[in-house]
Amino acid sequence: MKLYYSPGACSLSPHIALLEAGLPYELVRVDVRAKKLENGDDFLQVNPKGQVPALRLDSGELVTEGPVIVQMIADKAAGTNLAPAPGSAERYKLLEWLNFITTELHKNFSPMFAPVPSDDTKAFFKDRLMGKFKYIDSQLAGRDYLLGSQFTVADGYLFTMLTWADRMKFDLSGLPNLTAYKARVAARPKVQEALTKEGLLKAA
Repeated sequence: MKLYYSPGACSLSPHIALLEAGLPYELVRVDVRAKKLENGDDFLQVNPKGQVPALRLDSGELVTEGPVIVQMIADKAAGTNLAPAPGSAERYKLLEWLNFITTELHKNFSPMFAPVPSDDTKAFFKDRLMGKFKYIDSQLAGRDYLLGSQFTVADGYLFTMLTWADRMKFDLSGLPNLTAYKARVAARPKVQEALTKEGLLKAA
């Protein structure tokens, strides 16, 4: 498999999932602004959406959209318990979290990375995001991970959003469950490996 990624982008989520799953893969770096691969090829010829992540399967099929990609990875490595069994009540809880993260966190971050919105507009989205983070903090009370004691692909996605919060200088110190959770996920060896491979963390 080939994972098309950009360092620190939302493609960090499936990168973490691939490492946690122990599946073989190749990393292909993308300049998302220029829509170019490292070798100069046109990324739009790979993914007409022009976005990462994109996962090229060994069959040649291309899968896009992060929440779908991470579930596919989890299902290919069912023994790792990165996602509950399809059709189970817990699987729908995972879907609920993946949808919440992609619509309520991911999409609200997007305007903050754009050069056009005013400072007032960005402050509006920051306040909105803080409200979402407060909700997640309340849901993490007494839990190691979003679904309880088991790390899942939703945790890799949420962790990616928390790295964006760091980049945007969010003050999450008043959310003790969330800050403890972030440290817990960050300490996972495969998460450290993904960060290192993307150049976001210096190798020890």
